[in-house]
Amino acid sequence: MTTEKKKKNIVVPIILGVLLVIGIIFGITEWNYYSKHVDTDDAQIDGDISPVVARVGGYVKDINFEENTHVTEGQVLVKLDDNDYKVKLEQAQSGRQGAAAGVGVAQSQIIATQANTGTAKANVEAAKVKLNLTQKDYDRYANLVKDGSITQQAFDQAKAAKESAQAAYRAAVDQYNAAVKQVGTTQSQLAVSSNVISQRQSDIDFAKLQLSYTDIKAPASGIVSKKNVQKGQLVQAGQSLFSIVNDGSIYVTANFKETQLEKIKEGSKVEIEVDAYPGEKIEGEVYNFSPITGAKGSLLPPDNATGNFVKVVQRVPVKIKIHPSKELLAKLRPGMSVKASVSTK
Repeated sequence: MTTEKKKKNIVVPIILGVLLVIGIIFGITEWNYYSKHVDTDDAQIDGDISPVVARVGGYVKDINFEENTHVTEGQVLVKLDDNDYKVKLEQAQSGRQGAAAGVGVAQSQIIATQANTGTAKANVEAAKVKLNLTQKDYDRYANLVKDGSITQQAFDQAKAAKESAQAAYRAAVDQYNAAVKQVGTTQSQLAVSSNVISQRQSDIDFAKLQLSYTDIKAPASGIVSKKNVQKGQLVQAGQSLFSIVNDGSIYVTANFKETQLEKIKEGSKVEIEVDAYPGEKIEGEVYNFSPITGAKGSLLPPDNATGNFVKVVQRVPVKIKIHPSKELLAKLRPGMSVKASVSTK
C-alpha cells in the first residue's frame, strides 16, 4: 500500500508538470502569434454587383438566360416588344422627309426670287434710260419754249413724259428692293427648314436609341442573380430586373476594431480562411480603409446627444484584395463568412 501511494504521489506531479509545460508552450505560441498578427472573424466575401435596369418600358418578349448562370458583356439577356418603338422611328423618319421637302420648296423659291431680282434690276436700268431721255427732251423744250420756237402744248407733253419716266423709275427701284428683300426672306426660310431637318434627325436618333434599349444587354461578364422578370411581364423604365456579380471583382471586407487599426497598414499581407472551405487558405493584402465606421455609415447611425452614452468599440471596414486559385474563385460568393488574419511583422 505504501508503494502504491508513492506511485500516485509521483504521477500527479508529473501530470501537473506536463499540463504546465503544455500551457506554457501554448501561451508562448499564442503570444508569439498575436504579437505579429491581427485577426477578425467579422469579415465576409464581397464583390462588385451590377444592377440591370430597364431603360424603357414594354412587355417582355424573350428571356435569354437562366438565373445563377454565367453571361458575357454585351449579351442580349432580355428582349422587349419593340413594335411601338419601331412605329415611333418611322414617324420620325417621315417627319424628316417632310422637312427635307420643305427645304426643296425653299430652295426653289430662292431660285425664283433671284430670277425676279434680275428682272427687276433690268427694269430699273430701262426706266433709268427712259428717264434720262425724257429729262434731256424736257431741258431742250424748256429752252425752246422761252423764245417761242415750240408751242406750250409740246413743252407740256415733254414735261409730262419726264414726270411719267420719274414715276416709272421710282416704281422699278421699289420693285427691285422688294425682290432683294424677298430673296433674304426665302433664304431665312431655307435656314429655318434646315434647322427643322436637324431637329427631325435628332428625333430619328432618339427613336433609334429608344429602340436599341429594347435589347437589354449584360453590362459586364459575370453570374446572374436576383432575377426579377418573367416573360410577358410589363416592365417600366427604371425597374430593376436582375443583378450580375462581375467576374474578377471578388474581395474581402473585414470589420476590424478601431483598437486594432494601429498595427494594420496598406499593403500588409493577409491570410484568409473561408468558413465554407476551411481547408483552403487564401493570400491577400490590405488595399484601403473605409473613411467612416460601420455604425456611422448605417441607415440609422447612433446619436449620443441624449447623454445616455455607453462607449462601444467601433469597427472600421477594411478592403482586402485576395488572390485565390481559379478553382476556389469559381466557388466564392459575396456574403460568405471568412476569417482574416493580418500580418503586422
